[in-house]
Amino acid sequence: MEGIIIQRMNTMTTPSPANATQFSVLDGVALLNNLGIIKVEGDDAAKFIHGQLTQDFSLLDQHTARLAAFCSPKGRMLASFIGFKRSNHEIWLICSRDILAPTLKRLSMFVMRAKARLSDVTPEYAIYGLAGSATKSIAGYAHSTGAKADFDECTLVNLHPADATLRQLWLAPVSEPVPVGATLPLATWLWGDVRSGVATLTAPVVEAFVPQMLNYESVGGVNFKKGCYPGQEVVARSQFRGTLKRRALVAHCGAEMAAGMEIFSATDASQPVATVVQGAAAPNGGFDAIISGQLVAMEEGALHLESSTGAGLTILPLPYALLEDI
Repeated sequence: MEGIIIQRMNTMTTPSPANATQFSVLDGVALLNNLGIIKVEGDDAAKFIHGQLTQDFSLLDQHTARLAAFCSPKGRMLASFIGFKRSNHEIWLICSRDILAPTLKRLSMFVMRAKARLSDVTPEYAIYGLAGSATKSIAGYAHSTGAKADFDECTLVNLHPADATLRQLWLAPVSEPVPVGATLPLATWLWGDVRSGVATLTAPVVEAFVPQMLNYESVGGVNFKKGCYPGQEVVARSQFRGTLKRRALVAHCGAEMAAGMEIFSATDASQPVATVVQGAAAPNGGFDAIISGQLVAMEEGALHLESSTGAGLTILPLPYALLEDI
């Protein structure tokens, strides 16, 4: 199927400057009020969060941000984060605001005797998305995905590009001025999120996927060499026993696609073959979405929204390669 390329991939990708403005509509500064911040601080902050998420936070330096998942004991994703260290005793986790409160509550249940305090610091900070000409350079790291830099009280994180368009997160105290750049509507930024192929978990799809169903192992969201965390055995078994039959793809449809909506094959009206993970209006019309579904069904033919005779979907090229192995 077009866009499904199986090969080893370095997730620290650098888009070609010649193609960096391919999507001129995705250019400017967007206020991301859909996101929130959980702060983990204390002597055991890194150790604690390392034992809860799919990524290695014990060895995380202060120049790198990592994609990570928080899973149930059954390996199903409860939340996704972009996480980084602000200091050796302070870690920030960026997630969808609609699941922040229950995620914070659940994580806090496991602190017990660890010297770590978790808090919601969203009201204290503004989160902006920078795209295209509004992006800034991180010295020594150019536009490598996952690079992170601190500027006094502000933090800059390089994200996966939307196809070839560079994107970053800028986090700053609410008293700081808005970053320089044209105003970018949140809806357009969210479309760029979809085009990046890297899903952010939201309330409608909590506990619907193991990380690999969203390609997290291929975009730097799972470390298979770290120690245990909730759901680790299920996640590892899915990877090494070849039991995973579902993957994430990017698709286009003329009708609105929103998280949690079901997708059917034209040949089977009885049960869905995929789920919309994240959708957004496309600037040129229709809707683009990250969908997760059965590879065989998605490869075999026509996909339709909400029923086997609903609006048709077109599969788009995936903007990164899937790992053949780890």
